[in-house]
Amino acid sequence: MKIALATTCLVIATLLTPVAVIAADSDSDRSHPEAFVKDSVITTKVKAKLAEEKMSTLTKIQVDTDRNGAVFLSGKTKTQGEADKAVSIAHATEGVTSVTSTILVRTDD
Repeated sequence: MKIALATTCLVIATLLTPVAVIAADSDSDRSHPEAFVKDSVITTKVKAKLAEEKMSTLTKIQVDTDRNGAVFLSGKTKTQGEADKAVSIAHATEGVTSVTSTILVRTDD
């Protein structure tokens, strides 16, 4: 009798485990890992293109990408032209949906 009860409990627990796992994994706000890879690829492409320009201040620009392909640029440049060039490069990068720039022009650096 005790063995039958233990076996029944084991079978029920085994059958309910997938339900508990699915219920615990209901966090739908998480992005799929592919989204993180896509963001990293876009960020890397923009940084590589900035480095190709061989302007020292363009390497001081920080690039961040969200899961929708929106790029955020921040940092400092010596001229407005360099800041505009960075925005232009980001816009021309494959996968970028929008560009937001908070780049500061600093002539005293």
